[in-house]
Parts: sequence; C-alpha cells; structure tokens
Amino acid sequence: MPPLRQCLLITSLLLPIIETRSFSMLTRRTPSEIQLEIKDPVDPTALSQSRAILDELLSSGATVSPSKLLDVAHRLGDIPAATSSYVVSRRQCEEAFDSLSEEERGTLLRIHGRIRAFAEAQRRSVTDVEVGIPGGKAGHTVSPCRAAGCYAPGGRYPLPSSVLMTVVTARAAGCPYVVLASPRPAPITLAAAHVAGADVVLCVGGAQAIGCMAYGIDAHNGEGATIPAVPACDVIVGPGNKWVTAAKSIVNGHCGIDMLAGPSEVLVIADNTADAEIVAADLIAQAEHDVVARAILVSTDEEIINKVDKEVESQVECLPEPNRSTAMEALKQSFSVLCKDMDECIAMSDRLAPEHLEIQTENSQEVGERCANYGGLFIGTHAAEVLGDYGAGPNHTLPTGGTGRYTGGLSVFNFLRIRTWMRIDSKEDSQKMVEDSVRMARLEGLEGHARAAEARSLSMTPAYKKTENGKN
Repeated sequence: MPPLRQCLLITSLLLPIIETRSFSMLTRRTPSEIQLEIKDPVDPTALSQSRAILDELLSSGATVSPSKLLDVAHRLGDIPAATSSYVVSRRQCEEAFDSLSEEERGTLLRIHGRIRAFAEAQRRSVTDVEVGIPGGKAGHTVSPCRAAGCYAPGGRYPLPSSVLMTVVTARAAGCPYVVLASPRPAPITLAAAHVAGADVVLCVGGAQAIGCMAYGIDAHNGEGATIPAVPACDVIVGPGNKWVTAAKSIVNGHCGIDMLAGPSEVLVIADNTADAEIVAADLIAQAEHDVVARAILVSTDEEIINKVDKEVESQVECLPEPNRSTAMEALKQSFSVLCKDMDECIAMSDRLAPEHLEIQTENSQEVGERCANYGGLFIGTHAAEVLGDYGAGPNHTLPTGGTGRYTGGLSVFNFLRIRTWMRIDSKEDSQKMVEDSVRMARLEGLEGHARAAEARSLSMTPAYKKTENGKN
C-alpha cells in the first residue's frame, strides 16, 4: 500500500479512539507547575569515560598519539579494524560531492550560500574601533582564531546540515584552518565538508574527536601515505552526544567551546488563529530528534490545545521507524500549558528560555518582539523551525536548557577575538589620567600599581625613589 494511503488508513482507524480517549499526547500542565529546571548537561558517567579516553590519547605526550587514537577508534567502532587512516582526504570529499544527484548538489550549494551570506553579514557588523583618550588613542581589533574545530554527529542520522552550519560559519569568520570531525561519515556528510571547505575531516567521534581537535595529532604514516599533523584548535563547536558534551567540558579552558548543549526543545506560543495541523507537525519534528527532546505548546485557547493534541496523535502514527518510536518517547516529557492571556504565555516562555521559540499567533511579530529569552525565534506560521534547521541563514546550533537567558547561538563571534589596545602619544596630555590612576591604586591598597603610575608623572616623584630600598 502506498505510504500516504497507509497513513490515511491509520488515521481513520484512530479517529474513534481519539474522540473517546481520556489522556493527552501532550501532558496538560498549569502555569504554576512550570519552573525552569537548571540541569547539568554533563552526564557523570560519560564524564568519567571521556576523561579516561582523553588520558589514553595523551599518554605519550602533550598531543594525541596516532597509535593511541587508532586503538581507541578501532575499539569504539569509529573505523574498521583493518584501517590505519583516521582522515578523509579532500579528494574523497570532492568525489562524494560529485556522486550526488544534480538536485542534491544544488541543495547543498544553496544552503551553503544562505548560511554564508548570513554569517558574512554578522562578520561585517563588528569592526575595528579607535577612540581618543587623554594624550593618545585606544581601540580594539577584531580577528579570527587560528584554527577552528567543528563536530558533526554521525549517529542515528547523518547531519550534513551541522557540517555546513559550523564549517561555513568558521570560514566566514576568517579562520585560516578548519578541522571537521564526524564518526563514520556518510557520503552526504563528506559532500557537505567539500562544499563548506573543511581542510581536514577526521572520521572519529565522541570524546576521542574532541581530544584530537583540542590537543592536535602528530603526523602518522598510514596506508602507504603520510597523514599530516593536525594542529590543536583554538575553538571547538558543534552539537554531539553525551560523550562529546562531557569531553567539551573537560577541554574548555585549554581551548574555547561554543556551549554545553542539552536535549533539544521547541516551544510554540499559539492562539485561536493557529493552524493545529502545522503546530502538531512542528512539535513532532522536534520530538523525533531524540528520546529526551521536549516539545511544548503554550496557548491562550483550550480548543487549539485539544486540536493540536489530536493532530499529534494522528500524525505521529504516520512516521516511519525509528522516527515514530523516538518521537513517542520524547512526547512523554512534552507538555501543553493553558494560559489566561498572551502576557502569561510570554512570561511562561521567558521562564523556560527555549532553544527554539515559534510564534503562531495573530500579530506574531509584536508577540515575538515582546519575548526576551530564547535561542532562535521563528515568527509566524510559515517560519517553520525546520527551515532554520536546514539553512534559512541563521545558525541552528542554539542554547538549550534555559541558557538562552544569557547567551545566544553559534555565530561568527564564537571564532573572533576582540582585543583592546592603547597608546600614549603625549605624556603631558595624559597627566590627569596618571593622577587618577595613582589615587585609585592607593584606594585599592595596591602600592606597586600606584608607583608604576607615578613613574609616568611629570609632577610626582615615585615613592620608590623617596626612601632607600623603596621603603616608606
């Protein structure tokens, strides 16, 4: 039977059940029951396991030993036991791209273009600055980090979109060297790496991939050719499983990271003008990500909540496996909330600070502008969150677990360094600033600071010259 007819048949068979069942696909909760739970995204067991893997990789020195990496990659199934190469050449990535259909190549190229255009606009938004200060100049410079590490998951589904979102953004920031890591990369993943312009692709995942990018890999002779050394990355970005998250928490500080991401989530604010079929489709799209994903509906209208719940029931049954089972499990921790008015809906959303926030209401632009906390905002019925997933332009790597209260998603700014400088051209014109510095240093009890400022004074004798051996 054709899939569409099969889906319609399943739906029709479910209708009597839907009308009489007493439970909801989305658990009903009241506003008073909803509180933001700040959970540590790092799993303790994964943290211990990741630390052991990193220790093994670094047991021979400060950089990752190729032989140790191969031991770990073979043991954990990243690469076949008979393979001694952990990289995919740029030529292989190009061949993967060439093997795609014309439509598939066109899709990758168009998505690449939209992501790059948005990222380049972000880069242009911040520039070098120079201002006058007493006696001189001060300013800041904006420059990219030297090497960027990008992770793309290779688990249940290949995610070429994550390749494009991370690598293209690093390139737009101006990073001269970009490393991509993805375990057991599918041809579409390698094709995306070619389009995005990754310099090297590591076909390892988990904590071992993060370790390689954080500490670098020594050169290695494998399969008849020398595998060049991979430099340590200054910043590592991209979503991953619990071992990736744990390893990122370990290397943070040795290098920069984008964020420690938790389970994915979407919150939809809907009123009586919303299309229940579309709202349900968006909730299910989020639920199929992972068994721990959350889909949340917040509405001023009980009827729309009931309609969406029925739509979720019927639509989820039409998903193929394993998508259906994944979504069904995720829906167990998903919920709906009936609010007394739009102000309460917005307050509820701000309290949770969802990763993805959809506004499907009348005057959606106005409602969206009133919302303060979220990772990415999708305004109106047609601005589907999945369009953001697949390259409308803004990045799809977004803060989860309420962290949207104080941070944003991946952008060129993750790869940029804003460094300040100052210069004094006229000692005479800087004297009032010198006097202020001397006074403030002594107010803080930092006599050495005060004397360093006095050494620049035209009117004060540094205290260390006043008494023998610099003692008062």
